[in-house]
Amino acid sequence: MEQWKELLAKGYGDIRGLRSIFQLTESEVQGLSQIQETFPMFINPYYLSLIDLSDPNDPIRKMSIPSLYEAFRKGSMDTSGELKNTVFPGLQHKYKETALILSTNQCAMYCRHCFRKRLVGASESEIIRKLNDITSYIKEHKEITNVLISGGDAFMNSNATIERYLEALCDIPHLDLIRFGTRVPVVLPQRIISDIELQHILQHYSLVKRLYVVTQFNHPTEVTPEAEAAVDILISQGIPVRNQTVLLNGVNDSARVMGELLKELTSIGVIPYYVFQCRPVAGVKEQFQVPLRTGSEIVHDAMEMQNGMGKCFRFVMSHESGKIEILGSINKKEMLFKYHQAKDPADSGRIFTRPVSSGQCWL
Repeated sequence: MEQWKELLAKGYGDIRGLRSIFQLTESEVQGLSQIQETFPMFINPYYLSLIDLSDPNDPIRKMSIPSLYEAFRKGSMDTSGELKNTVFPGLQHKYKETALILSTNQCAMYCRHCFRKRLVGASESEIIRKLNDITSYIKEHKEITNVLISGGDAFMNSNATIERYLEALCDIPHLDLIRFGTRVPVVLPQRIISDIELQHILQHYSLVKRLYVVTQFNHPTEVTPEAEAAVDILISQGIPVRNQTVLLNGVNDSARVMGELLKELTSIGVIPYYVFQCRPVAGVKEQFQVPLRTGSEIVHDAMEMQNGMGKCFRFVMSHESGKIEILGSINKKEMLFKYHQAKDPADSGRIFTRPVSSGQCWL
């Protein structure tokens, strides 16, 4: 059995299996067991090994181990209006140039801040059913120039499934590129390092159509030698790796940590792409959201620490109306925003202001 499959086989999908590791009380186990019935958990031994067990506030622990904060269900299960943009199960078309495929509901680690908590590890109702239907739709809509294969985690699909996607999509002339949305380089880099077949598939199709990997490093601890090795393999095959960090309370909500993360990413060849404002997801917002004004200051100060290559990212929120860039504060009452992408073409590129209170985390 390949190393990455062994790591998945030895993973933990029940908080009771981690009781002794984290020295949880019976009351904590009972409370967290109830939470995982709604929001499943899974962590593989590799990612578990990154946790400092002596620190109850360890950022890797916070991103991967259920918390009693998840019992607070204020917020939305679909903060960006994904269901409204669904053409049919497995395909979303929000922005005219981009088709998004929900290829699986599985991940190599279930992030506690996930904006698709309604789906990951829980429901298959929104997952792709017929690839032919999706490719037919994309072929008919020539305004679509790129496809994002996401999930769940796109690299949790079997090699055969990944190859089927690539074979079908690479044959569409008006597609300029195909992106894979995956945290595998971060949470299970062995999937890339030890799977020679996957490497060959990616290498072959990268010569046919431009491929990109879009991943999510959120903390410097995640930038390990194994993660760097996985990134090196992708880059050596001509596949650029770009990063979408999520600003998370208790994880990277300081300029020092965020700045160090971005510097380490550029040093291993990963280009910062976006820093996302954490979404007000039920079971997430009470634990992970950072106020917009505070976040803007953190991101600005972290950007000041970067060289030229590390400055080419935007601080954005993925709003129901579009991808909104958070430009910063104008005064004590208002902040400045810009539509980086818009669902309504009339909003495209529009710059606007909104009153934002000191503790406000979303528009």
